[in-house]
Amino acid sequence: MADFTSGFWGIYITVLTLASVLGCGWLLWSQSTIKSDVSKDGKVGTTGHTWDEGLEELNNPMPRWWMWLFYITILFGIVYLSLYPGLGASAGKLAWTSTSQYQEELKKADAEFGPLFAQYQQTDFKTLALDTQARAIGERLFLTYCAQCHGSDARGNKGYPNLTDNDWLYGGDPEVIKTTILKGRNGVMPPMGTVVGTDKDIDNVAHYVLSLSGSSSDPIKASFGKEKYAACAACHGAEGKGSHAVGAPNLTDKTWLYGGSVATLSETIRGGRNNVMPAFEDFLGEAKVHLLSAYVWGLSNNSTLSTAKPNQKLP
Repeated sequence: MADFTSGFWGIYITVLTLASVLGCGWLLWSQSTIKSDVSKDGKVGTTGHTWDEGLEELNNPMPRWWMWLFYITILFGIVYLSLYPGLGASAGKLAWTSTSQYQEELKKADAEFGPLFAQYQQTDFKTLALDTQARAIGERLFLTYCAQCHGSDARGNKGYPNLTDNDWLYGGDPEVIKTTILKGRNGVMPPMGTVVGTDKDIDNVAHYVLSLSGSSSDPIKASFGKEKYAACAACHGAEGKGSHAVGAPNLTDKTWLYGGSVATLSETIRGGRNNVMPAFEDFLGEAKVHLLSAYVWGLSNNSTLSTAKPNQKLP
């Protein structure tokens, strides 16, 4: 990796680029100095290529307008490379970067919309959830930054939580949701295969876990798995209701992040899981996250919001 970040490659790219541009100019010039074979009677000679019983290729010179257009293109390329990045590590005279342009656009957006987000930041989450304009802005933020994982309808996917079902790993209070978005989460289910025991023991525990939610399971295997489940109780609790403190899922509600089959549960027990929710504090800022949190909270409280009256303060 160090070889590809050394100064040599910047020089190599610069030389190769300039040689290519200047080489095109030289090729154009060299071809334009060749005299075409024109006889005294004005007829143009041929290249010697003949096909289809007499169809000949004439040796016409390149049009002057085309040649000068090519020269202008080469000149434009040289000027462009002197002003913008393109010659190895050179930043160009203007020192332009896509990052600097993006930051400049962010500054303009913050100057225009910052006061609005600052106003919303001082507003209670549940009041924001009832505000039509705030919800519309929150939805746009969600579709831009969250839909890639949780889906445009926020119903999640395999390994990504459904945000509409009021089933929360760390709790569904608006402040907790805000903390999750700001700081991110790293949910780790450690591999428990060696702790639980043999493949048969893992299979039994999977059946027992399914039985906790009333899902279809083998009652005999579940009875054997109950004792081995003790290794899981530290996080999920003796009754399997989980823990918001450590993000351990509730195993009694038939809500499965990776699926509720015996095979999937056995795979989870044996190898563990590692889920990462990225932190958005530095990227979005607290004011935008505050509004986004209110929108996400509202996704799982639609029934409450739909019956609320305008300006009503929710409990």
